[in-house]
Amino acid sequence: MIDPRRLQVLRSLADHGTVRAAAEALYLTPSAVSQQLNALESEVGQPLLTRHGRRVRLTAAGELLVEHAKAVLAELERAEANLAACASGTVGKVEIASFASAITQVVAPAIVELRSRAPGVSVLVRDAEAHKSLLMLLAGEIDVAISMEYTSTLQADDRRLTRYPLYAEPFDVVLPPRHPLESMPSVAVEDLRDEEWIAPLPGNPCRAVAQVFCENAGFVPRITHTSDDFHAVVALVAAGTGVALVPRTAIGDHPGTVRPVAGRPPTRRVFAAVQSGREEHPLVRTVLDAVLEQKPED
Repeated sequence: MIDPRRLQVLRSLADHGTVRAAAEALYLTPSAVSQQLNALESEVGQPLLTRHGRRVRLTAAGELLVEHAKAVLAELERAEANLAACASGTVGKVEIASFASAITQVVAPAIVELRSRAPGVSVLVRDAEAHKSLLMLLAGEIDVAISMEYTSTLQADDRRLTRYPLYAEPFDVVLPPRHPLESMPSVAVEDLRDEEWIAPLPGNPCRAVAQVFCENAGFVPRITHTSDDFHAVVALVAAGTGVALVPRTAIGDHPGTVRPVAGRPPTRRVFAAVQSGREEHPLVRTVLDAVLEQKPED
């Protein structure tokens, strides 16, 4: 019989791409991960990986087994959730990973609500960008992720995730003080084609949203400064180093000029996610319900 712990190692390798990254996610050594994968190949009787130097690639059999591993591990999560349902579910710890503005919007208010509704439930919050929180969730590091829709391997139909929409918000144009367009009620992004731009780091989905929007307007933004902290992005704009597209709730106080995007603006769609099978775990459900109740009104 296939050891489900080895299936977890294989799934982590598929998620992270390298033995070292999978080992870090599972808090194992790379040699331990390699041993588990070798043992799994012996169990199934055929190669699951091809090795290219330090990197590995899944064979067709490996890809097939990863899909089964997702289903098997989700069922094990459901079994654990059903067993946990026998207990009261009113005492325990739940970990949430969220980007900063969503912490302000929904996570912190949910904690306030839980303090009176379920004082025995402890919520631990970890600041993480949207693309990182989902990997943390799938690695089992956290219980709930607050993320946003973006182009990646973790699509909306990924069966490993159960998703709950929270809110959608537009990106606004942030201009430095005394910018020539500051008198405009809204700003067409194509009018900023010759500007220097400030954006999040590569891999951050907010950077991808802004880049794609600019490219659809006919130009590639000239990004000269980067930060994943939108407070820092706004501060750099205020210092006159460039312009930026920033999600509305992430702007905060800004001494310069904030204008809506002319026409249809780019939008950040925020959701909460849990691993499939854990959505009815009593503790997770208690915290998840409190978060969903904080959804801003349309």
